[in-house]
Amino acid sequence: MRIGAHVRDDDPVGAAAERGAEVVQFFLSDPQGWKKPKPHPQTEALLASDLDVFIHAPYMINIASLNNKIRIPSRKNVLQHAEAAATVGAKGLIVHGGHVTKGEDPADGFANWRKFFERQVAEGGFAVPILIENTAGGDGAMARSFDNLKRLWDAVGEFGQGFCLDTCHAFAAGEDLVGIVERVKAITGRIDLVHLNSSRDEFGSSRDRHDNIKTGTIDADQLVAVVATAGCPVVVETPDEGQADDIAFLRDRAGR
Repeated sequence: MRIGAHVRDDDPVGAAAERGAEVVQFFLSDPQGWKKPKPHPQTEALLASDLDVFIHAPYMINIASLNNKIRIPSRKNVLQHAEAAATVGAKGLIVHGGHVTKGEDPADGFANWRKFFERQVAEGGFAVPILIENTAGGDGAMARSFDNLKRLWDAVGEFGQGFCLDTCHAFAAGEDLVGIVERVKAITGRIDLVHLNSSRDEFGSSRDRHDNIKTGTIDADQLVAVVATAGCPVVVETPDEGQADDIAFLRDRAGR
């Protein structure tokens, strides 16, 4: 179990050193856009380092969408980012579960995820593992409630994709963090990465606002328990000024 942070895109190696991070996560393009990633300036340094690297896909991506103008570029963008992630030695590409809009049947969103994986696996798979992440809000979300997460995994579980557990998202969605690792693994069979974030808001708020461990509303002991039981790399996506303290706190409490 190694611990690190989501860091600035232009200098992940330097940011890792500043925070004492063993893991880095960053974007390869504008997270609010559709542009194809360009070669990263620190590619050689990242490949030569002992850092575990993860890439987060842009927020615009919505594989579940019933809108062709969103779903089709989303599929293309995931493939482009997976290829770019492989060039920097990434262990996975994190993609949000996505959603359908009001009045649409979530079953169609799950089916769109399945079609995406079916097509790409038939064409040779992905350049790096795809890690689907749970999300905080939205009635039509594919991976907000764990009931829907099970429906998603029933649709795509056979294709070997991974899972990223975000503690703030789960807390905001009204999912109890006590025993959450066991409940997730009962559905997905795995957790490949933890986004270890506290929350600025209360339980069940549906609001995705991360906070540092010591100042957030989530019991720090519950967060430590997730780290201790997940058995996978951990990334804090907390405010920058507190990331080094968050990493040090988790290492100390996890006996590292």
